[in-house]
Parts: sequence; C-alpha cells; structure tokens
Amino acid sequence: MRILSILEDTTVDGPGFRTSIYCAGCTHHCPGCHNPQSWANDGGAEMSVEEIMQVIEADPFANVTFTGGDPMQQATGFTELALTIKQRTGKTIWCYTGYTYEALLQMPSQRRLLETIDVLVDGPYIAALQDKDLLFRGSSNQRLINVPRSLSEGHVIEWTRA
Repeated sequence: MRILSILEDTTVDGPGFRTSIYCAGCTHHCPGCHNPQSWANDGGAEMSVEEIMQVIEADPFANVTFTGGDPMQQATGFTELALTIKQRTGKTIWCYTGYTYEALLQMPSQRRLLETIDVLVDGPYIAALQDKDLLFRGSSNQRLINVPRSLSEGHVIEWTRA
C-alpha cells in the first residue's frame, strides 16, 4: 500500500485515541480539501501490512482509522490490513472515503473492505456545507455510518456515540 503517514494517538479521526493510517491517492479532488498532498498516487512510501501492524500493535489502547487520500482506492490492500487487525486485535476500524456508502455496495473490491470496517465516514467534502460543529467530519453531507448494522438491516444506520 502507498502510505503518506501514520499518526499515532490522534483524537480527531474518530472517538478516543486512534492510530490513523493516511494513504496516498485520491481522485475526488474535493475543492477545499484539508489534505490535497494526499491526491498523488505515488506519494508517501510502500508499506506492507506487517509494517503497519507493528505500529498498530505497539499501542494497545488506540483504535484504527483509515483515511487519506481515499483508502477505498487501495481497497485490496486495506482489506488485507483490516482483516489482519480484526484477527490479531480487538480494535475498531473507522474509514473515511469520498464515495457514498451506496456506491461502495456496488463495487466488489470496495464492498469487501466495507464489510471489514465498523464505521464509514462517507461522501465528498463540500466546502459550502462545512460546519465546525460537526463530529468527526468536514461537511454536513458526510455521514457517520454504523457499517455492520447497515449491512445487516439493509439500509443506512448512522453511528451514534454510545
């Protein structure tokens, strides 16, 4: 996988402390994106699942967030990483993407990744819909989706803080 950086113990990419994996590559190019340096597919460095797992497993308390760039554009690698996280840890996985949940359901590789994560933050960033009071997202069109419940019930169930 092409990884720009791994940020440990962040609190902005989901609840509690998280290890955020920032991937390279995004074709959405949302105007006003807070991370346009992530757009290039050749940014960052190649990292293996094992190299990333060393960082994730070094912190027993932080859960994991996939962000970028768009992790759904490296779905095969992130699926392997997510399955390894689930097999070896009890950590939750959040994933940010510019695609909508409904679109991901129609894309086989992306759906496989979707099936491994706990919460999806979906949709492109839209600067005109920015609201500083939104929880864990940049614009009001983006949803925090409880993926396991949504897949089980056949419609979007938004994540709520327990």
